[in-house]
Amino acid sequence: MKRAIGFTLLELLITVAIVGLLASIALPLSEMAAQRSKEQDLRRALREIREALDAYKRAADDGRVAHPADESGYPPSLAALVQGVPNAKSASGGKLYFLRRIPLDPFTAEPAPPGWGLRSFDSPPDAPKPGKDVFDVYSTSPGVGLNGVPYKEW
Repeated sequence: MKRAIGFTLLELLITVAIVGLLASIALPLSEMAAQRSKEQDLRRALREIREALDAYKRAADDGRVAHPADESGYPPSLAALVQGVPNAKSASGGKLYFLRRIPLDPFTAEPAPPGWGLRSFDSPPDAPKPGKDVFDVYSTSPGVGLNGVPYKEW
């Protein structure tokens, strides 16, 4: 008796069912990994911008960035961090730069200001509003992080 070469229909159906089950398990995990990666990029971008804002403020407090006495000492815009400001203590008229570029919000992928919400020094933390300076930034994404906190509150 000669046996036929190949798989039976039942063996093929079982194999397809197992592969489908494994794919249905792997897809949500890959989506979660992609979201986690974007969240890490968001944290990194927020940290980079906030450190540059703080460095600008320190430079203003040290007298290296000229500003009127009635102003906060924070930059007038995020662009000032990239374009540079004159160094008030430099005889040669050099500039101080605080960022090479403004990082993108990974969830909106738009440059500032549409990509980042701006909070002025005069606005309250629970209702941030732009103003004559930039005290803080936040994401304008309507999404919620894996930790349950909306991205705009990070």
